[in-house]
Amino acid sequence: MDPKGQRVKLNDGHFIPVLGFGTFAPPEVPKSEALEVTKLAIEVGFRHIDSAHLYQNEEQIGQAIRSKIADGTVKRKDVFYTSKLWSTSLRPELVRPALEKSLNNLQLDYVDLYIIHFPVALKPGEALLPKDENGKPIFDSVDLCHTWEALEKCKDAGLTKSIGVSNFNHKQLEKILNKPGLKYKPVCNQVECHPYFNQSKLLEFCKSHDIVLVAYGALGSQRIKGWVNPNLPFLLEDPVLSAIAKKHKQTPAVVALRYQIQRGVVVLAKSYNKKRIKENIQVFDFELTPEDMKAIDGLNSSIRYNELLPGVGHPEYPFFEEY
Repeated sequence: MDPKGQRVKLNDGHFIPVLGFGTFAPPEVPKSEALEVTKLAIEVGFRHIDSAHLYQNEEQIGQAIRSKIADGTVKRKDVFYTSKLWSTSLRPELVRPALEKSLNNLQLDYVDLYIIHFPVALKPGEALLPKDENGKPIFDSVDLCHTWEALEKCKDAGLTKSIGVSNFNHKQLEKILNKPGLKYKPVCNQVECHPYFNQSKLLEFCKSHDIVLVAYGALGSQRIKGWVNPNLPFLLEDPVLSAIAKKHKQTPAVVALRYQIQRGVVVLAKSYNKKRIKENIQVFDFELTPEDMKAIDGLNSSIRYNELLPGVGHPEYPFFEEY
């Protein structure tokens, strides 16, 4: 941890802020909102911004970061920016052009972290979710070790400071870690992680390999049609979280975020609500007791909101493994 206790060191020597601002929004949210909320997030103190090619908002996010640099709120080095390599660009020859496209949309010289978004390869092309005439996703077959080698080259070229993965299970991580001639280990694995799905086994595995677990969906999840199971309970209405929040005079969301930070997890707070963006930064103002942590651990019930169902049927679909 650094002196403020707000960053952790990655295995390549760079530092990542433990609290990040997630920028994904459902299609019905106008793109202009991404610009406004990201500016606000930087103003209230977020220094880690997470987006992706898939989110189709990197132009707006880049604009927000650049405007906060221009008005003197931050310097470029103060902002940790993550982008992600989408599944249609997992072929090694498509990796660098995909990153360059993101950089061009962002109008930035480099990203701080570039990660493989999802281990399931889809048919290359303009469509983000290519489908056949029956509406089934069109898969591609790619060796993820070759994708990883292309990411290593992007790091060497200075286009990204660090490289990692997302939605990988421990076997997929092991495959990269045991790859002959590995130059850089993944610095992180970004996965769904919250009190109902606390990923304790994967967290233990990652810690043992000096890989940071980054939690998305940390506040439960927006109900995105086709991707998220709509019948699951709402995490932030959980009575245990609510009681702990009341005790600390915080919101259940802030308690859910604090829980991750105290477990050594880097956590993304995703909200397009201005009041909640300001509340979420208060995660550093208090501490959960060991009893609180134990009570929250007790909520774990293997509820995965983001099953990423379009990937089912692909040999690399990650979620049939226990962790």
